[in-house]
Amino acid sequence: MFLVFDTETTGLPLNYRAPLSDFNNWPRMVQIAWQIHDIRGDLIEVKNFIIKPNGFTIPYNSEKIHGISTELALSKGIPLEEVLSLFSDALKKAKYIVGHNISFDNNIVGCEFLRSNMSNVLENKISIDTKEESTDFCQLPGGRGGKFKWPNLSELYNKLFGESFAEAHNASADVEATTRCFLELIRLNIISSQKVGMNESDFKLFSENNPSTVQLIGLDVQPYEKDEVEVQVNEIIENNEDESTVENENEIESCFSHLHVHSQYSILQASASVDLLVSKAAEYNMPAIGLTDHANMYGSYKFINTVLNHPVNSEIDDIQNLKLKPVLGCELNVCINHKDKSFKDYGSQMPFLAKNKSGYHNLSKLSSLAYVDGFYYVPRVDKELILKYKEGLIVLSGSLYGSISNLILNVGEEQAEEEFKWWKENFEEDFYVEINRHGLNEEDHVNSVLINFAKKYNVKLIASNNVYYVNKDDASSHDILLCVKDAEQKNTPIGKGRGFRYGFPNNEYYFKSPVQISNLFKDIPSAIDNIQEVIDKVEVYKLSTEVLLPEFDIPDKFKNEMDKEDGGKRGENAYLKHLTYEGAKERYVEINDEIKERIDFELETIEKSGYPGYFLIVQDFIAQARKMNVSVGPGRGSAAGSVVAYCTKITNIDPIKYDLLFERFLNPDRISLPDIDIDFDDEGRSRVIDWVVEKYGKDKVAQIITFGTMAAKSSIRDTARVLDLPLFEADKMAKLVPDLMSLDKIFNYSKEDLKKNVKKDQLTNAKKLIDFSKGNDLHAETINNAIKIEGSVRNVGTHACGIIITPEPLMDLIPITNSKDSDLMVTQFDNSVVENAGLLKMDFLGLKNLTIIKDCVKIIQKLHNKIIDIDNLPLDDQKTYEIFQSGKTKGIFQFSSEGMRAHLKQLKPDKFDDLIAMNALYRPGPMEYIPNYVKRKHGKEEIVYDLPEMEDYLSSTYGITVYQEQVMQLSQKLANFSRGDADMLRKGMGKKIKSVIDKLKPKFFEGCEKNGFDIKVVEKIWTDWEAFASYAFNKSHSTCYALIAYQTAYLKAHFPAELMAAILTNHMKDIKDITLFMEECRDMDVKVLGPDVNESFFKFAVNKAGEVRFGLGAIKGVGEGAVKAIVEERKENGNYKDFSDFVSRVDLRSANKRTLESLACSGGFDSFGINRSQYFEIEKDQSYIEKMIKFGNKIQDTKNSNQFNMFGESSDSVIKPPAITDCSEWETMDLLSKEKEVVGIYISGHPLDDYRFEIENFTNSNLSILSDLQKIENKEIRLSAVIVEVEHKETQKGKKYGILHMEDYHGVYKFFLFGDDYIKFKSFLTPTWLVYITGRVKKKFYNDDLEFKISNISLLSELTDSEVRDVKLEISLASLTKSVVDKTVEVVEKNKGKHSLIVSVIDSDENYKVDLLSRKLKVDINDDFISQINAIEEVSLRVN
Repeated sequence: MFLVFDTETTGLPLNYRAPLSDFNNWPRMVQIAWQIHDIRGDLIEVKNFIIKPNGFTIPYNSEKIHGISTELALSKGIPLEEVLSLFSDALKKAKYIVGHNISFDNNIVGCEFLRSNMSNVLENKISIDTKEESTDFCQLPGGRGGKFKWPNLSELYNKLFGESFAEAHNASADVEATTRCFLELIRLNIISSQKVGMNESDFKLFSENNPSTVQLIGLDVQPYEKDEVEVQVNEIIENNEDESTVENENEIESCFSHLHVHSQYSILQASASVDLLVSKAAEYNMPAIGLTDHANMYGSYKFINTVLNHPVNSEIDDIQNLKLKPVLGCELNVCINHKDKSFKDYGSQMPFLAKNKSGYHNLSKLSSLAYVDGFYYVPRVDKELILKYKEGLIVLSGSLYGSISNLILNVGEEQAEEEFKWWKENFEEDFYVEINRHGLNEEDHVNSVLINFAKKYNVKLIASNNVYYVNKDDASSHDILLCVKDAEQKNTPIGKGRGFRYGFPNNEYYFKSPVQISNLFKDIPSAIDNIQEVIDKVEVYKLSTEVLLPEFDIPDKFKNEMDKEDGGKRGENAYLKHLTYEGAKERYVEINDEIKERIDFELETIEKSGYPGYFLIVQDFIAQARKMNVSVGPGRGSAAGSVVAYCTKITNIDPIKYDLLFERFLNPDRISLPDIDIDFDDEGRSRVIDWVVEKYGKDKVAQIITFGTMAAKSSIRDTARVLDLPLFEADKMAKLVPDLMSLDKIFNYSKEDLKKNVKKDQLTNAKKLIDFSKGNDLHAETINNAIKIEGSVRNVGTHACGIIITPEPLMDLIPITNSKDSDLMVTQFDNSVVENAGLLKMDFLGLKNLTIIKDCVKIIQKLHNKIIDIDNLPLDDQKTYEIFQSGKTKGIFQFSSEGMRAHLKQLKPDKFDDLIAMNALYRPGPMEYIPNYVKRKHGKEEIVYDLPEMEDYLSSTYGITVYQEQVMQLSQKLANFSRGDADMLRKGMGKKIKSVIDKLKPKFFEGCEKNGFDIKVVEKIWTDWEAFASYAFNKSHSTCYALIAYQTAYLKAHFPAELMAAILTNHMKDIKDITLFMEECRDMDVKVLGPDVNESFFKFAVNKAGEVRFGLGAIKGVGEGAVKAIVEERKENGNYKDFSDFVSRVDLRSANKRTLESLACSGGFDSFGINRSQYFEIEKDQSYIEKMIKFGNKIQDTKNSNQFNMFGESSDSVIKPPAITDCSEWETMDLLSKEKEVVGIYISGHPLDDYRFEIENFTNSNLSILSDLQKIENKEIRLSAVIVEVEHKETQKGKKYGILHMEDYHGVYKFFLFGDDYIKFKSFLTPTWLVYITGRVKKKFYNDDLEFKISNISLLSELTDSEVRDVKLEISLASLTKSVVDKTVEVVEKNKGKHSLIVSVIDSDENYKVDLLSRKLKVDINDDFISQINAIEEVSLRVN
């Protein structure tokens, strides 16, 4: 007998893994139906019962699904115990129980048995699940791990019977359908007869009884009609935009304020910016505005600041009497146990508001703990945490996703009432019932229950509108954001389950006006009035505060007891002074008056600033870094202008020697927190941070969050993806956006402003973009929505170098979060506000160039036993300057670009000042002064000073103002500016701060006039400065980085191979860079050898012959563990003799099959004398590598067991290695392709190497030139390349096209072939083919975009035969000897062919040439001919 059953319930369990005894977890049974069938499939019994509720109600959402209301169940239901008794009797009749997803129904009924103190008789029954039994039969894609997914009942029914079955969510109907499916699955033997206990005769009987498709029994299984129960539903009055019914927003008196508000910081869930929200609240004359982002407080600082500084509050001194008050909150996910990550519990969304600063800190802690301890799919807290940190908080009941609403809709009103009581009991007068009216039936039901609860327990209502976007017409763009978040398309229907996506039910979630809210809530005006009570409870506070420095532990003899009393810094100042003067003794031979005056001035300024501890902290961890052998940069930014920093070894540049200014770093007139950025080698940086964490405590050190926003182009591409605009169309539109220009600016500029602010060559594109937006098609929809979502926060990350250090636990100060990529905490405030929020920020930067220098110095020491003191190199080394003078600066920090190299060749720097100047000049703006600088240096242009007094500060730069410091020094000298004013002038001009310039200009003129300078000349100086100051560079920074460049160049001049090995090592992950630097090695005559297990290390290395050996770490599939095993074994027991020796000695658990295959492909085993192809030759289903791995394992097992034979020999000596199978070598192209596959580049050669003759004679360009099509428009281009990948595709209209991925020596490029071109050249679309392409850059036929239009493709191998008519051998008359003639004739005789031969005799002295055509001899141009002719030095080969 088979019992098929199904249930309907009050909802779903919170945790499917919970025991059945967890009665709160498992929902209640509302209906149960079953059928019993015998072995023939005949119906024996059918039952269908509604359960009478006892101690529970049927929630709204469940009722919507199955149609059974609490009232209906009470009137027509049967007591649970009676139904369970009947079901138990039915179970006794059946051996098997059957259902679709039967485990769920087993658990529901099983739990009800236990609730009723009955034994769970289902436990011992054999279950058959039609869902699982039919999975392979239905073969629906999309299951976990690439498997088929389980079919739902409708999908199975349709598969079996070819007709649809709409799941009625009526247990009786579902049982009817499940039974038919079950019996049909048996008939088709999809469920085997053995599975259901049938023997052969049973199955025969069943088959005879069911000879054809099983039919429905035909029972009445219609869903129950809903009982007509009167439910009080508050009428929703919608604002229909009728102007006659809307009062003037500015005149209406209303205390309504939006408190439940989400901003863009609810990442991809809300589109409203903080600025727009605050402005809208001010526009509506609201007394307050709230912010309750989902789980986080990312925007809290900006929100508070924006409200406090809004014009509406500008004239109010008392922040407690603001016209617009900020109400800061957070919508937290409240789950059962925030630390329980054994099952998904997203929790309920509950909005909390901070009443005061104490409430802010508690809310901050809750948000922090939600991320740090509670994150499981979403950040979560629980009630225990809430009770711990509830002080100063107001809580709202929330939206439909609030805990009470959720229980009303999905569990039952009794449970919802208990939840309501908990919040009321624990928050008392600070708990408010939130009533939302977005026009949803569910809200109507929830609101009616909530209002009853509120009346019963005397809790006040507040009117609300859950805000996610500002204007009603922003709903579409907000929906696009939701699609971006979930990687869905907008045309996917909104709903739950497969084939649906998440989306809002309507467009009512916007920032409604007080009038609209008043209309919506005119039946309960008290809900609006009560908002003022909430607002009045909130005290306004600021989040900005002075920076809190960690306490630095100074030696006892410097401590001052008064510091404890008044919080002074006397002790820290005394200790800093001590360290400075001790350091000065080391740095300077003699501390003269100038040095002493400078030190005392800086120490005095630092003392005034109140931040001596900052310097002590920095010098402390820098000293520790050096102890740990971490390279520290010479300095960075304006901190290099501090002699205190130099003496305490924070920096390594003497500011007095290089005329660097302290006030550029710390203005004595405007004290602010110092900002010292530190460069470490990028490998050692993390070790320094670990030390800082260890010293100050993990709870006091954090990284800084970053917010990735949608820029113009990405907003277009994201929107296009969501709207299903073809990729190439989206890309085309995105490319129309002018560089560094936002959509907001483009679409809000007047025609004149657009012309003024957009580059000429991009103006046409900007206009096209505007034209696109005016259409009615998908392009216009894309652009117009992209404008709205531009600037939205798309993701969060961590600041590349910023580290926060605090004197007390971070969680007590600000909200924090965590990071996937680090064990450190991360601030919820970004870099723009952390310091204003009172946090000490340090920038720990990882500089690759320091690592390169460090690695190079190690190689030199190891190879030559020579220690290079990189910090004390002579700065007048001639060989080093020759590197700069020749422009051979590839790989040298800041000096490696093509443009910089060209300028260096002209400048020919011969002193360190030249490098500082070039570093400062080579950037947009000042670059135009480089020619003048060069000419003046070489005496080709007169050096002119506007005033003779300016020579002191401009002579080092030949009269040209290059540095910001020069402006500062000259303003002091010419106009008697103080150091502070000079720095303010620098800042005002550099950042074009009009208020600062307007203030200082008259002061400058007045000072100059007082000093007797010609006012017209002064006017010119001021005008020049205004034009140039925004481009002038920080000399301190330029000096530091010029020093690093000099150090690198010194190594390149004296240890070229060692430096290139270090450079290659530090670019191992970037194939493009590896290729570039391999080419540089060739240009430097530094030989780079491929990988070799007998010579390579993990990194690139240099051998005794001065050759660079490829690093094993650069090979794909060869991990660090494998390299370590190979190298350590080699170091301990010597080089590997052959491959059998290698596999016998290396740990094959670390160096596995994939490792060995990658090594073989890369050439790592070439020294063993075995062809690479032989390692992969298959014999008896095994490759040679696989055989050798088995052999190696045997040898190693034998060694480990210490086995010896009867003659006393080790057993491994008699185990013979497998024989090597003979096979042909790989073709050159195959070998190179496999090499590139594992290394990323060609090492042994390049596929084009065999065609250098053709490339030199027939091509005029290479692929790199196609990166800028405008430069080569309408020019004929001829190039050669290898096809690395081919794609054959179809457009949406079914038209075929191809994509050709090409590569040559200089770059890669992707060609698109459409229409006739695709048909014409399809035969050439074959990977690894070497081709010759001709074409021209033209405008596309449908717009003005440029493209490279291919006119012809041919094989490189056929090029010579098809293109060459004549072979010309050029010989100078002076070299025309019998020996040369004989050699030439011999080569021609050996290579006879079809090409005409011309001998061109050239007399350079008389400037004439004679071409002699051979009538007898013709030649064949092959590799032998080319190499043999090229071997005759006096003869040059040309072709016509």
